[in-house]
Amino acid sequence: MSMIKTISISNFKTHSGVVFPNFDLHYQYFGREIGTAPVVLVNHSLTGDAQLTGKGGWWNEIIGPDKTIDTATYTVLGFNIPGNGTLEQTFSNPEVFHAGDIASLFLLGLETLGIEKLYALIGGSIGGGIAWEMIALAPNITKYLIPVAADWKANDWIIANTFLQKRILQNSKQPLEDARIHAMLTYRTPQSFDFRFGRTTNQEMGMYNIESWLLYHGDKLAKRFKFESYLMMNHLLSTINIERSGYSVEEIIKNITAEIHLIAIDSDLFFTPTEDKKTMERCKPFKKELYYHELSSLHGHDAFLIENEAMAQILSKLF
Repeated sequence: MSMIKTISISNFKTHSGVVFPNFDLHYQYFGREIGTAPVVLVNHSLTGDAQLTGKGGWWNEIIGPDKTIDTATYTVLGFNIPGNGTLEQTFSNPEVFHAGDIASLFLLGLETLGIEKLYALIGGSIGGGIAWEMIALAPNITKYLIPVAADWKANDWIIANTFLQKRILQNSKQPLEDARIHAMLTYRTPQSFDFRFGRTTNQEMGMYNIESWLLYHGDKLAKRFKFESYLMMNHLLSTINIERSGYSVEEIIKNITAEIHLIAIDSDLFFTPTEDKKTMERCKPFKKELYYHELSSLHGHDAFLIENEAMAQILSKLF
């Protein structure tokens, strides 16, 4: 099992001007030793972490020995998004950060580890947004950019959902449980719920199975996640925006040397495929190495964690 390691970054200054004299960035890596093989950086999703594979790994079906991203061939690296609770790290004032600050920290982490170029930069959901933020700051950092169920911005729909999530966290008597229940309604689809539950009931609990399933996911998150961490991650999700410095997405993508592979899910109700299609329309005329892949699933946003064969089929072309 890969152990959590720590990089200490001195005098890190956020975009808002807050200075951290010593900032700890936690990471894990799997497979080949750093410096001996091509490096694949995978950014985790909102309640995930850097345990990419192995015991407790959230992407075991994709990363590992003889898997699509083969740990016998690559060094597979994951940073913990600061504030996600790893080694008790939380922040009481998440507003001093935005997603671009996290991208800057990840780039400093790569520099500290002596990694000048990635083979691939992958991220799911918020992790994909941070991947976009990284390449906007360092357009030559990777051979392949692969945002999955993600976008280079938080659009109005994402901002609206994170606004409601924040209000639930601030006002609910069971904030983590209730915020998670609401989130699951955007991570899945009506068709997915109907396929799985079909209005069946849990006789023991005296409720519909969909209700007991939602309660289960709320309780499960509350037992393993911290309130401050959820506030932080929800805030960061709302701040994804590579255009914040005044440059348009067209100007930014023109400078990116990587092949960009957008992976959308046709039923995603959260980061909808429409946004990736808009990016294709805007940027494909001048960025030839920009590709769109669509995973077909009835399960919605979470499909990149469920439809493993389909995900492997898309990624295998690059690995």
